[in-house]
Amino acid sequence: MNVPTFTVSTEDALARFMRIRRQTLALCEGLSGEDLQVQSMPDASPGKWHLAHTTWFFEQFALGHDPAYRSPNPEWYYLLNSYYETVGPMHARPQRGLLSRPSLDEIRDYRERIDEAVGEQLARGVDATLAARIELGLQHEQQHQELLLTDIKHAFWCNPLRPAYRNTPTRHESRSSPLRFLPGRQGPVDIGDEGDGFAYDNETPRHTTWLSAHALANRLVTNAEYLAFVRDGGYHEASLWLSDGWACVQREGWQRPLYWQEDLSSEFTLAGVRALDPHAPVCHISYFEADAFARWAGARLPTEAEWEDAASRLPINGNFQDNQRFHPAAVPAGDGLLQMYGDVWEWTGSPYVSYPGFKPLPGALGEYNGKFMNGQWVLRGGSCATPRDHIRASYRNFFPPHARWQFAGIRLGQDR
Repeated sequence: MNVPTFTVSTEDALARFMRIRRQTLALCEGLSGEDLQVQSMPDASPGKWHLAHTTWFFEQFALGHDPAYRSPNPEWYYLLNSYYETVGPMHARPQRGLLSRPSLDEIRDYRERIDEAVGEQLARGVDATLAARIELGLQHEQQHQELLLTDIKHAFWCNPLRPAYRNTPTRHESRSSPLRFLPGRQGPVDIGDEGDGFAYDNETPRHTTWLSAHALANRLVTNAEYLAFVRDGGYHEASLWLSDGWACVQREGWQRPLYWQEDLSSEFTLAGVRALDPHAPVCHISYFEADAFARWAGARLPTEAEWEDAASRLPINGNFQDNQRFHPAAVPAGDGLLQMYGDVWEWTGSPYVSYPGFKPLPGALGEYNGKFMNGQWVLRGGSCATPRDHIRASYRNFFPPHARWQFAGIRLGQDR
């Protein structure tokens, strides 16, 4: 497994395990059993399923590492397996919302029992293999924390009452920096995991690639800038769109970003319907929309190598899940590259493919990333729903080009 073989104290490992597991439950505070049961579309999952699946992951890959372990609920494995074909069969993803049983109370009890068992496992000692499996489980849990937020947002948006998840305060920032393009490095650069902390296998191996002369926008594209694209007829001009993107626009009837209201002056947020902040980053944009906007703006999307090379020299600061704002924010004026981390995932112009020499993890864990390297595009940087300690410069997120329900936005690039 691609984590360093360092010694981890039982106390530190257990404290991190419990902190992240409790955070998942904290994100569910204020949500009813009905809220956690609903599945608004095939790409989303019920909150209850997220709670159970992340627990199954520890049971399967941490507790199951011990040949003597016996599950108290082996019949749940079929329900809670996501896509691990080598582990066994699984319930169809689009039908997860039909699983009224096990109940929410049973799932909460399941989490407590597995947490206790993992705690006992940690107390017996943390070798490198167990530490790697538990850390992968925690990183996996943090991914599902983000999915909890994006999935409940979509479910609440589907409700005509447009309920709020959290009543976070409205705060429109001062006008953001003027859009400028800053030159990036040219020539051979190294990208990928440097081996000094956790990384997924798809971030490896570190390798050399070539950067041509280019520049990156100093900040993210704002709502006001994207509104200009909408008002200029961007969704009606076929020449701006990739062929599949234009077909998607026609088929789905897209006219604006996913959660914008018809008045083009308000949007649905996790705090309910709020006025559109013109200076905040536009979000819930598909790759097709990001690419079309870039063409309209006379620019392009950055490559993931361009993005990573620039981001690797910056501190990981930004608007993350930890801020509990749960929405992208305008950034005050500043120098250099701004908003590289947090706020919105940034679509790149790079397809999600393997790095030269890539080798997936052995066994079932090798299904985590590698088998999805087909028909997906890379996003970088994390979002307002991402935990801060989950992100790094080499992190490669990926989604199909039509996906809109994630907190995804745009940074422009250009050739020089």
